[in-house]
Amino acid sequence: MKNFKYILLLLTIIAFGCKKETVDDVKDNSKISAIIADNFNLSVFNTALVRTGLAKQIDQEGPFTAIAPSDEAFRLAGYPTTTSILSAVPARISAIMNYHILNGSYEFNKLPFLFNQEIKSANGGKLFVTHWVKGPDTVLTINGSRVLSQNIKASNGLIQVVDRVLEPYTYSYVTDAIASDRNLTLFYQALQRAGLIETLNGKGPYTVFAANNAAMTAFGLSSVEAINQMEPAVLLRLMRYHIIADRRFVYDYILSTGTSGKSEQSMLDGNSVQVKLKPDPQVSGAFNGIELLGTGNTAMVQLDRRDQLTGNGVVHTITSMLKITQ
Repeated sequence: MKNFKYILLLLTIIAFGCKKETVDDVKDNSKISAIIADNFNLSVFNTALVRTGLAKQIDQEGPFTAIAPSDEAFRLAGYPTTTSILSAVPARISAIMNYHILNGSYEFNKLPFLFNQEIKSANGGKLFVTHWVKGPDTVLTINGSRVLSQNIKASNGLIQVVDRVLEPYTYSYVTDAIASDRNLTLFYQALQRAGLIETLNGKGPYTVFAANNAAMTAFGLSSVEAINQMEPAVLLRLMRYHIIADRRFVYDYILSTGTSGKSEQSMLDGNSVQVKLKPDPQVSGAFNGIELLGTGNTAMVQLDRRDQLTGNGVVHTITSMLKITQ
């Protein structure tokens, strides 16, 4: 009898223990991390979440919003495979990934129809969201990247899929970003000579179309000496023709330009630059870039680098100078 009671008690303990373990081990497949892990188009983002420990963080109650770049977005950013993320510098991947996580549930489509509304990531970084109507479509962008899939619901928040990896800015001012780029040394010298550094170190925001060294050389400003020999008033006017007193990403022009595919952008000197949309060769009727034409340019000016975010604006690198007169 005693043996029977002992066996019964043992079986009860085992049964209770098994039941508890089963309940504890059940994974909530409706959480953000699980949904991302189950999406074949977000495999690189998922690998980065796991590597940085953020997968566990966004398994908490939240709510959180995960801004998830697609695998194609990571390829464009130089991380074409999950292996490339695993071999990347840990500090850089951590900074990028933390910039893509927001505390709170953000339905960006419920924001006002305005350009570049500021929100903050979980680590305090600034992001800029635009909610706009383009023809029959409602378009959302974050730091100039397009939201491909919006408001994917999870039990502890939302997922927004974007077409580019968002780069957390490391420079407080547009001047710092220009000064740090070895391909923009001549343009920075010209800004200094024109006396524009103090202006561009203000609150802003500013957008600068910074001509690379090759463009400056082709224009005749191939050295500091050549820059210093230019008439200060002429140089000031020229440099102001490369600056906008506003924050503008490439996609802002794509959203705001009408059916003609062309628009005019007023520059800091009061003159205008023509902005022409560049068709997307992969998608009929869509656009994926811009080119510029100053009043004195005879050929379109191309962007070499776009949408470099700073604390007080955006820098785009261009391959020719914007000319006011021929």
